[in-house]
Amino acid sequence: IAPQVKFSMYLRYLHAVGLWYSFWVAVASRVMHQQLLSNILRVPMSFFDTTPTGRIVNRFAKDIFTIDETIPMSFRSWLLLLLGPVLGAGRCLSHHPSTILSWCRWLAIRLEFVGSLVVFFSGLLAVISKGTLEGGIVGLSVSSALNVTQTLNWLVRMSSELETNIVAVERVHEYTKAPWVTEKRPPRGWPSKGEIQFVDYKVRYRPELELVLQGVTCNIAGTEKVGVVGRTGAGKSSLTNCLFRLLEAAGGSILIDEVDIATIGLHDLRQNLTIIPQDPVLFTGTLRMNLDPFDQYTDEEVWKALELAHLKTYVQDLPEGLLHLVSEGGENLSVGQRQLVCLARAVLRKAKILILDEATAAVDLETDNLIQTTIRSEFADCTVLTIAHRLHTIMDSNRVMVLQAGRIVEYDSPEELLKKQGVFSVMAKDAGIVNTETTTL
Repeated sequence: IAPQVKFSMYLRYLHAVGLWYSFWVAVASRVMHQQLLSNILRVPMSFFDTTPTGRIVNRFAKDIFTIDETIPMSFRSWLLLLLGPVLGAGRCLSHHPSTILSWCRWLAIRLEFVGSLVVFFSGLLAVISKGTLEGGIVGLSVSSALNVTQTLNWLVRMSSELETNIVAVERVHEYTKAPWVTEKRPPRGWPSKGEIQFVDYKVRYRPELELVLQGVTCNIAGTEKVGVVGRTGAGKSSLTNCLFRLLEAAGGSILIDEVDIATIGLHDLRQNLTIIPQDPVLFTGTLRMNLDPFDQYTDEEVWKALELAHLKTYVQDLPEGLLHLVSEGGENLSVGQRQLVCLARAVLRKAKILILDEATAAVDLETDNLIQTTIRSEFADCTVLTIAHRLHTIMDSNRVMVLQAGRIVEYDSPEELLKKQGVFSVMAKDAGIVNTETTTL
């Protein structure tokens, strides 16, 4: 083979190896990033309570960059593949500069000694083999031997960098272990009835803290409308968090259509529940994106949801219509409009279970009336849990659950609770509701 052809062939081989290496480096980094993101999105809320935000951001920024850029650079030399790490810069020494400097001087002397030995033996072999080696070969071997010291220094430095930077992989790998992720799937079409059972359910925000729900036991029938009331700190919002598994059980269980929610994946659970929170969550983007972020519905269905949420006229009057840009947090919409957007989102999804977490606490009475009217008409065949701030919004519920210090102290129809002259009756009197009549909205 002609030298030019051989050179071209070697060049193609090197090019192919380089492409293969770059491709798999990118694939490995992408897989690690996806695993990290997927698991972080599924961690219990207690993880965020105990883990600094800066540490999480650092995993996605600095550590992923190290995996993308720095570590591949350390692997590029075939010498590392042949020889491996020779000397590693111990992480425990990173806080002791004087120790590191002494170590570097110690290492430099020995590397120079090794390099000198290589040069010496190269010259010695040249002398011994005189008459059998050409002068050019001897000169090449000696000149190559002179570069050994520099090569050894580079080898040690790259090995040390690899030892230091490989910690980024360890850090990311810590968060890719997800014992809370399960492969078990609920039955197809779950939930079909919307029945909810709390069985001696206990929960705390962290292992060292007191229980916030203490042995809650109750049954909520499918399509039943249940109001949840209680003083501040009674455990109302904690009950909501438990349904979405933002808090994991410290004891007992929650069953939805006879399926223990602790045994299924968070994605399967949360996509089958809908919540309208007290503080509406809107993202920067178009109005349509906020209503249907995954493009699962047609424009006709979106407009129908807006009509049922009493927002159709407002959106039609906007120059961009559904493409109207929503600022961060929905700041260019009023509080009432933001809440109605969340209502439209709930109508669009039409999950079998709807949770209202004090959804009307921050809106005016007119918006409150609009929300209650839509919920009664559009979610008649759904199970609705209403965490109530204004008692009149739950007076037409089938039953009312009264929480006190994390326990259910009363659980019956509003009419029966008012007759008992108990905790709910006192709260109703404080709110100006003194009879059993249902408030018509």
